Amino acid sequence: MALEIPTWLNLCFMEKTLRKSENDSSIQVIDIISKPATNKGDNYSSDMVRVIVEYSRDQSGRKITEKKSIIVKIAPTQGIRKDIIAQLRVFNTEMLMMVDTLDKMNKLLEPKYRLSGKGMYVQRDNPNLLVIEDLVPLGFRMACRKAGLDLPHCILAIRGLARFHATSVAVCEKEPNQKQMYSRGIFSSEHPPKMGEFFILSIKHLAKEMANWPEFKKYSEKVAKLADHIYEMGIEASKFSEDDFNVINHGDCWVNNMMFKYNNDGKPIGHIFVDFQVCVYTSPAVDLLYFFSTSPSPDVIENNKDILFNEYRSTLSATMKQLDCKTQPPTKEELNASMKRRAAYEMIASFTVLPIILIDKNEVKDFDEINKEMNKDDYTNPGHKNETYKKIMMKRVPIYDEWGLLDV
Repeated sequence: MALEIPTWLNLCFMEKTLRKSENDSSIQVIDIISKPATNKGDNYSSDMVRVIVEYSRDQSGRKITEKKSIIVKIAPTQGIRKDIIAQLRVFNTEMLMMVDTLDKMNKLLEPKYRLSGKGMYVQRDNPNLLVIEDLVPLGFRMACRKAGLDLPHCILAIRGLARFHATSVAVCEKEPNQKQMYSRGIFSSEHPPKMGEFFILSIKHLAKEMANWPEFKKYSEKVAKLADHIYEMGIEASKFSEDDFNVINHGDCWVNNMMFKYNNDGKPIGHIFVDFQVCVYTSPAVDLLYFFSTSPSPDVIENNKDILFNEYRSTLSATMKQLDCKTQPPTKEELNASMKRRAAYEMIASFTVLPIILIDKNEVKDFDEINKEMNKDDYTNPGHKNETYKKIMMKRVPIYDEWGLLDV
């Protein structure tokens, strides 16, 4: 269903927002142009509107006119989507990140690097919403999610992730209460049952599809048995441990939740994150496994994973040193061990998130379509039939079996 622009998103609302975010009561909004900011299937947990605002302000005794493009991110206001998103508390998490934690993290890296756009305004009721700086006018855009990221994109992304993690360590050292603010992530026993159902039904559908793949019947039977345990496996693989090196994870670190800036030759030269709804304080292995299993091109992940791992470690260590962190960064062996213990997280992302990423545009489903299928216990993921996905899984599934991840 096409997104309708809410009637309250008008000149008056934008004037109030800009006056607060710019701390300038002289701002007067002249005109606004609003349109949906995302495509179907790009964002399930909110509605996003891009608003171009024309306004005047007083400067040095005279009126000047300016234009600004901003994103208004609105929590669902009706139906089952409203109830589920409210129970997941993802909007609360993003508000905390945008107006508090990320602001502090960004200040540690400025002006050379930025981790996110600026949070401009928060409204906590009727409806919940966030007003965020639009990154497109700054030269950022999304990469192609179906092709996967090539090595130059991946190196920028992994360095950005390392800085994200390092600055979170610095902030948590100064304010230990930050650790408790991000305790849920994607997998949590506190989430409503619907969250688990999506993963269970997705795994059941994958098992049915795999039964039709050459020589994969033995694997499909194992995957089918995994279904009822998959969400608990996710909880276990992502849970906080005092013995680990821990950071605030982005939590949903895949190609659509980051944007890149390019030079005139089309080479990527900058990276920034978006969407902070499932940030979670735990081992960085969670973000690394999720990113590796969903975002690089098959060629990069097969041939250059060690390069990315080393880039992550060196950037993390250098940034933590630069920020005078008291915490020691993990050794290569410690980080490898944490990733090995949590390897089920990579498998779950490969089974459930990757097929959604690789899905053809004309087969993308919105939240209501997915929910309708789940209510009938009939969720299907067209991405499981995707030829690229099948090729990737035919290489990964035997490895997951060798690691013992398919044994319940």
